[in-house]
Amino acid sequence: MSAIPSSLGTKGAAVLRYERVRSHSMALAAPLSAEDQCVQSMPDASPVKWHLAHTTWFFEAVVLVPHAAGYRPFDARFFHLFNSYYEALGPRHPRPQRGLLTRPSLDEVHAYRAHVDTAMYAFIDGASAGAAALIELGLNHEQQHQELILTDVLHALSCNPLLPAYRAAERLRLAGEAAPLDWLDGPSGVVEAGHAGDGFAFDNETPRHRVLLAPYRIADRLVTCGEYAEFMADGGYERPTWWLSDGWATVQARGWRAPAYWVPPGDPRAPSAKWQVFGLGGVQPFDAAAPVRHLSFYEASAYAQWAGARLPTEFEWEAASALPGFRQATNHAWQWTRSSYDPYPGFRPLAGAVGEYNGKFMVGQLVLRGSSAATPEGHTRPTYRNFFPPASRWQMTGLRLAKDA
Repeated sequence: MSAIPSSLGTKGAAVLRYERVRSHSMALAAPLSAEDQCVQSMPDASPVKWHLAHTTWFFEAVVLVPHAAGYRPFDARFFHLFNSYYEALGPRHPRPQRGLLTRPSLDEVHAYRAHVDTAMYAFIDGASAGAAALIELGLNHEQQHQELILTDVLHALSCNPLLPAYRAAERLRLAGEAAPLDWLDGPSGVVEAGHAGDGFAFDNETPRHRVLLAPYRIADRLVTCGEYAEFMADGGYERPTWWLSDGWATVQARGWRAPAYWVPPGDPRAPSAKWQVFGLGGVQPFDAAAPVRHLSFYEASAYAQWAGARLPTEFEWEAASALPGFRQATNHAWQWTRSSYDPYPGFRPLAGAVGEYNGKFMVGQLVLRGSSAATPEGHTRPTYRNFFPPASRWQMTGLRLAKDA
């Protein structure tokens, strides 16, 4: 990414924040070869090169073109290549074919970023309130793609028979046994949910509203790999008893027998007599005390049924997250909830093209709360609503148990 042009002199906090976020994307891509950054391992994932270009496209198409007088686009063809799903901003290259974009080259994408960054540095401090809000949205959008860079790369590397590491990591120091699971009494009655209006939030976190919660209890920590292995040993993937119908059909169709990226004993890709887990640091020893990750909603729900519990609703999770003793709320695994991704009462999408950011996905998805080890620093809050279809498990997704009081 380009540095702040010296001709602009010393800039304020807005420019520095922009530079930090944009630099972090490039740092995440740095360990990867050009070949690594062009591959698309499945339709739900995108090449790293595309992420770098698309996040740049957002600032060009949403901020600079409509708001910066005299701005000249880097290459008008990029408006088509790197639009994700914004119908109001024109046609798009098909999502499943992003891995075919060997051209433009990675160097050209870097030049595209530098071109847009230079224009943004000249624009930020004089931006109107409306444009400043779009810049802040763009930065949070880029942070979402920073997490996707890591999870998409992890999936791509998992498809390589060599099981290469994204970057070298020290061998895990196993944590031994997990702390005993305690049950917390969750707040009940009428509670407030949603963003309160201080600081940034996506539109799907608003408006703040009242929710009625029946008495419930919620686990103080996440389910661990060791606990999930007990479910597997008890025939968790072999009996339909605990599964939703769609979940059981998915398990059978896809041949799931463990969470994604678990390497079974005897696997020729990484020979061992014991289970191992593939991650960004490569193949690592199985850590029974670590939170289990890379579960679909179906697997999380089945485990909860097997354990004599259930998944919390998103509102139970949000209310309980403020309790003393509520551990592992963030930075471990996104936590599946039993809540459909629906609009809050009184929800209104943002005006203009960015109104397509969240609202049009409010069907067929489940809400996740918290954040994962791949979530960028400063991109978490209790009201954050992540969402994915129930069969998705390439994200760092786990679970926390709940039950009726």
